[in-house]
Amino acid sequence: MTVRPIRVFGDPVLTAPSAPIEEIDDGVRALVRDLLETVALPGRAGVAAPQIGVALRAFSYNVDGEIGYVLNPVLEVSGEPQPIGEGCLSVPGLWHDAVRHPWARVTGIDLDGAEVVLEGEGLMAQALQHETDHLDGMLYLKRLTPEERRIAMREIRESDWF
Repeated sequence: MTVRPIRVFGDPVLTAPSAPIEEIDDGVRALVRDLLETVALPGRAGVAAPQIGVALRAFSYNVDGEIGYVLNPVLEVSGEPQPIGEGCLSVPGLWHDAVRHPWARVTGIDLDGAEVVLEGEGLMAQALQHETDHLDGMLYLKRLTPEERRIAMREIRESDWF
């Protein structure tokens, strides 16, 4: 297992939709091991495959002490969207209010092809939406109000990592 480096804003893998996983092979198993190892570090609620440079539909999560993964997730949301404080490992150091639904569910599969269903409110709902956005080639910056996005883009330009 390997903790993989996180790709940051500006890397094209973060803005391209990820391909579905068609076959569970040794490469996919290694990807899941790396996602789990990478998300296990303190302060991480989720890591999507594109964030470690792999354009496949897979992500790991670390919410309320529960660590896991899902392949080929399909997202469902419910409730009136509302702004909630959010950050992203791929946009280090920024924290802004993103508009998210209060409840979310993803349905996908595990490495054995068995169905996985994750759902929840609060941080779980936010993480499921955030990580699925990554798989669709979208950073949380797109979920900000126009004014918040202008502020965030200025902060990115002024950052030492960009």
